[in-house]
Amino acid sequence: MPTPRKTIAVVDDDASVRKALERQLCAAGYRCATFESGEEFLLVARILKPACLLADIHLGGMSGLELAVHPTVTDLKLPVVLISGSNDPLIEGPAREIGAAFLRKPIPSQDLLDAIIDNAGPPYGEH
Repeated sequence: MPTPRKTIAVVDDDASVRKALERQLCAAGYRCATFESGEEFLLVARILKPACLLADIHLGGMSGLELAVHPTVTDLKLPVVLISGSNDPLIEGPAREIGAAFLRKPIPSQDLLDAIIDNAGPPYGEH
C-alpha cells in the first residue's frame, strides 16, 4: 500500500499566490488544499487534518496571526508557517512569539520547502 502524501493547507487571499504555492508544494510531493480566508479553512480543518498550515499574515477578515492561535488550529496541534509581503520589520516578532515559522514574500522555493519540511516533515508518511 503506498504511503499517503501529507496535505498542506495554504491560506492566502491572493489567488495567484495560492496557485504558485500550490504548484511548488505539489511539485515537491505534498498534497495541497487552498483557501481564500482563514474562516474558509476553519470550516474544514478538522476533517482535512493537514500536516501544516501555511498562511499569509495579512488576510481579509481574520489575520494569519489570529488563525494561527485559533482554538481549532491549536487543538489540532498544527505547525504553522506564516508568510508576508510586508517589509515591516515588526511583523516577524509576533509570528515567532506564537511559535510559527516566518517567511517573507517573495519566498525562494528552497526556503519554502525547508520551512514545510521542518514543520510537517517530508511529503510522504504519517503526520
